[in-house]
Amino acid sequence: MRNTTRKLKRLACASLLAVLAACGSAPVGPGFYRVERGDTLSKIARSNRQPVQSIVRWNNLTNPDSIEVGQVLRVAPPGNVASTSGGAVRSSGAGSASASAAPRTAPADSAPSSAPASTISLVWPADGTVIRRFDGANSKGIDISATAGTPVVAAAPGTVVYAGNGLRGYGNLLIIKHNADYLTAYAHNRALLVKEGQSVAQGEKIAEMGDTDTDRVMLHFELRYQGRSIDPSRALPAR
Repeated sequence: MRNTTRKLKRLACASLLAVLAACGSAPVGPGFYRVERGDTLSKIARSNRQPVQSIVRWNNLTNPDSIEVGQVLRVAPPGNVASTSGGAVRSSGAGSASASAAPRTAPADSAPSSAPASTISLVWPADGTVIRRFDGANSKGIDISATAGTPVVAAAPGTVVYAGNGLRGYGNLLIIKHNADYLTAYAHNRALLVKEGQSVAQGEKIAEMGDTDTDRVMLHFELRYQGRSIDPSRALPAR
């Protein structure tokens, strides 16, 4: 049971990373395509006038049905790359479809990033007690505990780019894009009060704290810089 829980948490982290990458990364270069919600490999192949088999081969996809939102795929023949048996292009160094999700951001997220060149000023997203802090490995953000229904507010102004519960392990989740570099994520909410595409002001109430997909009432709060998790406490005012 414990191993299953750990596996689900890893999958949830990978899924969240894919969403964050899709929302916060710069446009991909010529010959590549970033998977969007509702895409299938056959649809991507048709729109780029390529055989499905070629895209499978260029991206070393072991399961063509397992592409994920945010995943970057090569959709044009690789230039100046000698063909090997199978002709696979290992842009992320991964050998499976699940490991190749968001190849440009996943390696960078495996360790805490250095201090960003630009900064962002945040307000605390909720009142409560910090019960877990960022470590960059097991904890990608901070956990704030309080009573159910405690207001959750936008830590900075921005646009809601995700509102839902489709990411296992995060419950009712909001993701807000603040600019080209920064995103924040708010997980385990009891209720979501804003919708995708909605603009929010700093300090505006966006959710109510809850315990969806977790064993206690809390807010899991993440700050991402260029798709990489960084310590939110560095951008939050002292308490």
